[in-house]
Amino acid sequence: MHTVRSPLARGELIARSQPAVFCGDLVLSYRDLADRVRRLANALAAFGLRQGDRVAIIAANCHRYVETYLAVPAAGFVLVPLNTRSSDAELAFALNDSGTRILVTDRGPMPYDEHVEHVVRLPDDYEDLIERTPPGPLPFEPTENDVAGLFYTGGTTGRSKGVMLTHRNLIANAVTALAWTRMAPEDRWLIMAPMFHAAGTCCVLTCCWVGASQVILPTFTPAGALDAIAHYGATGTLAVPTMLNAMNDLQAREPRDVRSLRLLSHGASPAPLEILRRAHALFPDAELLHLYGTTETAPIATTFAHEERHLEDRLAGSAGQPALGVEVVALGPDDDPLPPGQVGEIGVRGNNVMAGYWNLPDASASALRGGWYHTGDLGFITDEGYLFLVDRLKDMVVTGGENVYTIEVEDALYRHPAVAEAAVFGIPDERWGEAVHAIVVLRSNATEEELRAHLRRLIASYKIPKRIELRTDPLPKSGAGKILKRELREPFWEGRATRIGS
Repeated sequence: MHTVRSPLARGELIARSQPAVFCGDLVLSYRDLADRVRRLANALAAFGLRQGDRVAIIAANCHRYVETYLAVPAAGFVLVPLNTRSSDAELAFALNDSGTRILVTDRGPMPYDEHVEHVVRLPDDYEDLIERTPPGPLPFEPTENDVAGLFYTGGTTGRSKGVMLTHRNLIANAVTALAWTRMAPEDRWLIMAPMFHAAGTCCVLTCCWVGASQVILPTFTPAGALDAIAHYGATGTLAVPTMLNAMNDLQAREPRDVRSLRLLSHGASPAPLEILRRAHALFPDAELLHLYGTTETAPIATTFAHEERHLEDRLAGSAGQPALGVEVVALGPDDDPLPPGQVGEIGVRGNNVMAGYWNLPDASASALRGGWYHTGDLGFITDEGYLFLVDRLKDMVVTGGENVYTIEVEDALYRHPAVAEAAVFGIPDERWGEAVHAIVVLRSNATEEELRAHLRRLIASYKIPKRIELRTDPLPKSGAGKILKRELREPFWEGRATRIGS
């Protein structure tokens, strides 16, 4: 039986004096990291926590975030990582909903503090606890079926839900990550996605298990990411497409030495092929790896290794094949798996799939019905097991009886050299029911008609947006870097009947 305790215990055993974490000028060895984790676990227990009690964290990426991520579940408690970009009301909801007793945060006094029993502020309170607490045995022994963390979804399709990931789920993902990263002790993994998001913590346990190092970027900027790769000799990282796009732009203008990077993975949302083509040209020594998954799958469900070799062939745009120990299917209306090539809702099962949603038995039963986690994504599986996503169920536009998959339209827009960002969605239309609409941020001059002419060469006429709205400001993004289509779409539907799937 393995729990979150297992990877760090092995890392301390095999790589005691080796660097575990680089955070600015600070370097922690595995001996240092394990010592601080034990001290933190016992300090939290001294507040009177019982096994299974919740500890939340609201903070920027730092070595203390890694320590908290490891210590809380290893001590038998439940970690609640919260989005640093959430509103006070959203944070108060999550703290109340989870029944959090202790909050660890780098923020000063805030209104939501009153919803917890104790607040540990970073760095002063935290370091005081570390200094005065001995590194004794960990308080409680968790089992693999115990909940390790409650990971709150963004609430883009309703109220935010706490995804219950067990120790078994996180360990299953760590094993999967070991396969797709091919992680070795000499590797240095750059954490640049926010650690409240699964993309940020995806490889924490894997690095610990093999004694690899983690380089922590407090907040993503393209310059910070490229500088970290060059300075630390980072060998791998995980980006969301908006991050990758920004890194491409800066590397093209102000190139850094990025030859150390052997693995450039991307996930969280589909990346347009043009962004991947540019990435391959600008990071030629790095393997491109597409990762698909959700918070509910801990997070990796499929992987596509050496994607750069397939950017022009029949596999271009695929999200890859099922990850180690994971099954992935397209489900029909009756929730039965569909034959190869037929579009349905993507279902996932395996030891990586969540236990359910916190205090939401009906939502849990619906999401996990038939033994499959229902992702809400539409796609099809080839006879070789390659997954092709066509859209989110809520983002697909039905116009005049035709289904338009917005990912396809966005990908076509990104192939125009003037397009920096693009979002496509449906808006009300008296004649067609819904009309395809696009909002585009330009990096150089182009007109709406020029973009339409570009699209006419690539996609069918009914897929071309009725209007292409040109903007200069960046599109709104979630804390994890995903473009927030819901915010862009809402003004068009205000005062109308709720859009199906929105």
